[in-house]
Amino acid sequence: MRVLLDTNIIIHREASNVVNTDIGVLFKWLDNLHYTKCIHPITVEELSKYKDPKIVKTMNIKVGNYHVLRTEAPIQPNLEEISKKYDANTNDRNDTRILNELFCGRVDFLITEDRKIIYKASLLNILDKVFTIDAFLEKVTADNPELQDYKVLSVKKELFGNVNLQEAFFDSFKNDYPEFQRWFNKKADETAYIYRFKNSIMAFLYLKVENEDENYSDFTPTFTRKRRLKIGTFKVILNGYKLGERFLKIIFDNALRLKAEEIYVTIFNRTIEQQRLINLMEDYGFRFYGYKGAEKELVYVRNFTKESNLEYPKITYPFVSGNRRAFIVPIYPEYHTNLFPDSILKNESPQDFVENESYRNAISKVYISRSIERGLKKGDLIIFYRTGGYYQSVITTMGIVESIITDINDEEQFISLCRKRSVFTDRELADHWNYKKNNRPFVVNFLYICSFPKRPNLKRLIEIGVIPGIDSAPRGFTLISKNDFHNIIREAEIDESIIIN
Repeated sequence: MRVLLDTNIIIHREASNVVNTDIGVLFKWLDNLHYTKCIHPITVEELSKYKDPKIVKTMNIKVGNYHVLRTEAPIQPNLEEISKKYDANTNDRNDTRILNELFCGRVDFLITEDRKIIYKASLLNILDKVFTIDAFLEKVTADNPELQDYKVLSVKKELFGNVNLQEAFFDSFKNDYPEFQRWFNKKADETAYIYRFKNSIMAFLYLKVENEDENYSDFTPTFTRKRRLKIGTFKVILNGYKLGERFLKIIFDNALRLKAEEIYVTIFNRTIEQQRLINLMEDYGFRFYGYKGAEKELVYVRNFTKESNLEYPKITYPFVSGNRRAFIVPIYPEYHTNLFPDSILKNESPQDFVENESYRNAISKVYISRSIERGLKKGDLIIFYRTGGYYQSVITTMGIVESIITDINDEEQFISLCRKRSVFTDRELADHWNYKKNNRPFVVNFLYICSFPKRPNLKRLIEIGVIPGIDSAPRGFTLISKNDFHNIIREAEIDESIIIN
């Protein structure tokens, strides 16, 4: 396989003084799979223009580690039209030249963190061959389970004082913030959320509540008075397990619990990991606000007042509209807690469901169905019903529909649509596709909203009239009334502040 690496990835791999563990994981996979690491001639040209002459000299030496494409394919007419419409400068046109090599079939995949390249690839219908680092790692860990050399552990709360600040994980913070070590030591008795593997930190999150009297004089523009949740320290090493989404869920859960009106983060845009976190946060509604301090650290803000966007539910997550249609849908016990580890039942062992799969960590998930009801729409609500009988069947979890895909061409496309965020292996997905050829499955992409503190069972659902009787247990997507939905919400004792009526 020939993998073309975007210029930005090469720069961060070869030019940074910081240990880029995330890039290191990517390159380790490329080496293990014996993929040819290709770069475009325009990348070599752009590297020679780098502002630091010492880095340029180093780059010229290290280019020998890559296969430089010896010729450049003529720009194809389809791509030329897209370029005329969307390319605003030389950098954009250079990116088009890089994408053109993939479009012409001269390489098998392209790895990039550039959103504009990804968008242009979608217009060309080659998005399945363009990967961010994290998406590529998802793909290769799914394709090659025998090559995975670690399993991640679940998120833990831990005192700063028990954390080894000398780990390489913290080097980027020390480079960005000269006072970081002193600040960190002052937090010895405070807690952070941490992810580890093999006793090494791979994700870290610190949150701080700020009240209306907080001083923001070094912000441009300054903040108005509000109760805010500050993302004080946030870093995730890319690994294909959707840790970023897992930590975003923690951020939003805390913002709800602490009744924050706004969430914000200050972050530089110097490394791949920082750029990826910015992209992820923008997907979930964070917007660039301004700058902090003389170093012009970027400030991103997420409004957290009650609002529901039905077209793009991510940007107002976790708020949902109580006026949308709601459906109950069954999920078998063997799949339930794999897909929703936070909805684990009391009789299940947490050790069996540590977050060592991307579909467990992800907010955005996939449900596969053959339901007669296929008319779900964006913004519709889903209540998941764990099957098991009169006393054991329980409703546990709520989600919101992002999209429905019913026009699936073949088995290969079906597996591609599902593999990253469903609980099934490729073999199981193939079996689902071929089980009933006259009733192929369809795909529901949804956002996991919350797990229910209290789980009404089938007996109780019949008592309150949500389900007519024991013979009417949900099969496929079962539409329920608005009144039944609100009865479920009250019975489940969820935080009703997420429901907008």
